[in-house]
Amino acid sequence: MLSAFVNSFKVPELRRRILFTLGFVFVARVAANIPLPGIDPEPLQRFFKDQMSSGGSSLLGLYNMFTGGALLNAAVGALGIMPYISASIVMQLMGALVPSLARLQQEGDIGRQKISQYTRYLTIAICFIQAILLIQGLLKNPGMMAGGNFDVDVYGSVVVADSLFFTITGVIFLTTGSVLLMWLGEQITERGIGQGISILITVGIISDLPGAVSAAWQMFNAPVGAENQISAIQGFLMIVLLFAVTAGIVLVTQGLRKIPVQYAKRLVGKQVYGGQSSFLPLKVNYAGVMPVIFASALLMFPTQILTWLGRSFEQDLMLDIAAAIQQGEWAYYLIYVALIITFSYFWVSLMFKPIQVADDLKKSAGYVPGVRPGEPTAQFLDYVMTRLTLAGAIFLTIIAVFPDLLLFWQKIPGQIAIFFGGTGMLISVGVVMDTLRQVETFLLQRHYDGFLEKGNTKSRTRMTRSASSVDFGEDNQGIGAMWAPLGFLFFAGLVCAALSNI
Repeated sequence: MLSAFVNSFKVPELRRRILFTLGFVFVARVAANIPLPGIDPEPLQRFFKDQMSSGGSSLLGLYNMFTGGALLNAAVGALGIMPYISASIVMQLMGALVPSLARLQQEGDIGRQKISQYTRYLTIAICFIQAILLIQGLLKNPGMMAGGNFDVDVYGSVVVADSLFFTITGVIFLTTGSVLLMWLGEQITERGIGQGISILITVGIISDLPGAVSAAWQMFNAPVGAENQISAIQGFLMIVLLFAVTAGIVLVTQGLRKIPVQYAKRLVGKQVYGGQSSFLPLKVNYAGVMPVIFASALLMFPTQILTWLGRSFEQDLMLDIAAAIQQGEWAYYLIYVALIITFSYFWVSLMFKPIQVADDLKKSAGYVPGVRPGEPTAQFLDYVMTRLTLAGAIFLTIIAVFPDLLLFWQKIPGQIAIFFGGTGMLISVGVVMDTLRQVETFLLQRHYDGFLEKGNTKSRTRMTRSASSVDFGEDNQGIGAMWAPLGFLFFAGLVCAALSNI
């Protein structure tokens, strides 16, 4: 792996792209640590720490994780890149429902540029609305964001400037910060390495990795009898568990069901075209991390609303219902699992079109052996994808719930448990795998071994396997595909932590 890092800087174009990406990531981390004018973030940070120790503030913690700590720093990048993500999701969903947008998606580069323009406009509108809501929350009751009661006498005032001045400047700076992050992400995608928006999210998530390692070391060195003290055997098992979770995420994220496709021979003049054999890749986890994000957001809002209504109107019933569906309760996880499975099928139904895939195969003289072209092929693809989606949804459920098992039942601090699964780990491992794959492409073009060379060697020896089985790992099988993301995450976390302290 170290030789692959050294080789990455021997290729001029790859070296330039990596340095460009690191430079723009530095700018993004600076934006996450510059406080807004007229605000003192220390009371908000102490309040959030108390809420985390009591098992609350899940919504604030999730959003703060995606912003890389910028929300609790009350920084100009407090909204993070999430408004752009929200706008992109809305445009994707609208593309499946609005015919005019669907036509734009099929018009190639021109259509994609037009949709990107609409996405930027929608991002600015979402930023403006979220900035106003965030500013009003900081002015009136910062505790509402975490579902708690913020006591000014205990924690102190968050806003120390005039309310009108803070509202105007805050909305401007927050909107500008999100637009800046959106532009940085687009520039990284175009001129750097990897997918820029995803890299910015991942950098925010892994910036707390060195802190988690430090917290784990403190637990290991805690006095005998301390509440969070762990033994050497427990520490070793945690390391093994971390590798096992990462390996599972890599396997299922890269897992494919390869549907064999045969193309008929065509005689055009004296030339014979077609006759090749190929396969149609269907991902086990086709929906990615989106069902977990949707389920988490949808399940957190009722808790916040019921808590606010119960305290405002002094209704104990609403407070009891809110307490019953809070994180750590059985009702919460039953609803959580149901929402993940539901959103998995919903996302696949929007994004995967078996009828369109079957028509495209028929137009190109392709067919699935043993299945008639046209509608029978569409039914077969729908049958296969339905079962793959169930397997992917079960996997997402296990990964999403696993950190809570460590947090509430094993009493592992949330700062550590978050790296044993959940939304952040899914995003981080997926983005790291995609980035390493791009880097490896540059290295292989220059005849250098990449990060995942062991996986590529092993995958070539398995080309004779049945195409109807599920292929876990595609071109990234083997030990290299398992430890490379962990090593990359750790080193990137150290860099992000150093940037945060500048």
